[in-house]
Amino acid sequence: MAVSSTTATENHHAESPRPGLLQQPRAVWAVAFASVIAFMGIGLVDPILKPIGEELDATPSQVSLLFTSYMLVTGVAMLVTGAVSSRIGAKRTLLLGLGIIVVFSALAGSSDTISQIVGFRAGWGLGNALFIATALAAIVGAASGGVARAIILYEAALGIGIAVGPLVGGVLGDISWRAPFFGVATLMAVAFIFIVVMLPTAPPPEHRTSLAAPILALRHRGLLTVGITALLYNYGFFTLLAYTPFPLDMGAYPIGFIFFGWGVALAVSSVFLAPRLQRRYGTLNMMTASLALFAADLAVMALFTDQKAVLVVCVVLAGLFLGVNNTLITETVMIAAPVERSTASASYSFVRFVGGAAAPWVAGKLGEHNANLPFWVGAVCTAAAIVVLTTGRGVLAHVDDHDSEPHSVDEALAVTAGDAD
Repeated sequence: MAVSSTTATENHHAESPRPGLLQQPRAVWAVAFASVIAFMGIGLVDPILKPIGEELDATPSQVSLLFTSYMLVTGVAMLVTGAVSSRIGAKRTLLLGLGIIVVFSALAGSSDTISQIVGFRAGWGLGNALFIATALAAIVGAASGGVARAIILYEAALGIGIAVGPLVGGVLGDISWRAPFFGVATLMAVAFIFIVVMLPTAPPPEHRTSLAAPILALRHRGLLTVGITALLYNYGFFTLLAYTPFPLDMGAYPIGFIFFGWGVALAVSSVFLAPRLQRRYGTLNMMTASLALFAADLAVMALFTDQKAVLVVCVVLAGLFLGVNNTLITETVMIAAPVERSTASASYSFVRFVGGAAAPWVAGKLGEHNANLPFWVGAVCTAAAIVVLTTGRGVLAHVDDHDSEPHSVDEALAVTAGDAD
């Protein structure tokens, strides 16, 4: 009789419907909210680049260092975030990252010189790296409905943050260039409190990540090939992001709306277009095609730099091409070399961020002498990425035969962390 009762109970649980996607514990929503704000920081400064330059009497290359310092520190920090979180736990790492962002974004808003803002953006990059590398782990640990639903929630937060960042930057930047920085500091302080109160503390993982592992992983040619490909196309990507506001020569509000359109296109294509195109044409073929389209897009911007309508259309279209490529190249990283997914993601992020960090400053410097030249250089670098990818097709031939859907928490962590450009 006891056996029958147990069996009936098991059957009841087996037949019980899984909780809905939105039926999540408060801890999940606290981390998701913080994730949206963190990802907003990527495009938040776009609309205020020109106002900052005008207010602080800074050249385009000096203002573009806001992106360079942010990306350089983010890339280097990616090498150590795994080691930090594996020693102090996800909650403490999240709070450390949030705390750093609050302090440095507020300091950036209080700055009186461009060099101060550049330095404080570097500190912001450290906080963002710690937070982004850990956020999904916290959501997976607290979410109802399994890993797949946790990934959906995280990717939704990523997409909303990237899309809304330029819009918020434009709206607040229309008041003052300082307002977006103070806005982020305030929202992140709220997120900090939410996580302290709502997210339970879990013990640190038993396995500790080695600091040397991401560097050693670059000995594998497949991973190095993908990393260099990403470095080159990221040059074009951050040229678009950091330099385009200057030839557009518009106020913070319209720039915010333009890059909001870019962010929406990127989010939609990465989530909906990329998987369908991948299934139909193959991963490597679609990566090559999306890079070619992005290179052509930058070339058109170089030819018509003085036509604002053309620039606006090209910026939004670039979101479509970049969204597809970001998703596919990140999945490729996960299977490019026989190393742990988290290690591969850290190696890849280090190469692409540190290498691409020069793009905003170089683009600004070139643009001071010739407004068209930054886009030409971006187009050539993106075309060079196609050459590198093509020469490495032999060591990446297994990619198109691999099921790229994440089947574990570790795989999901690495895939989505890589998507967070």
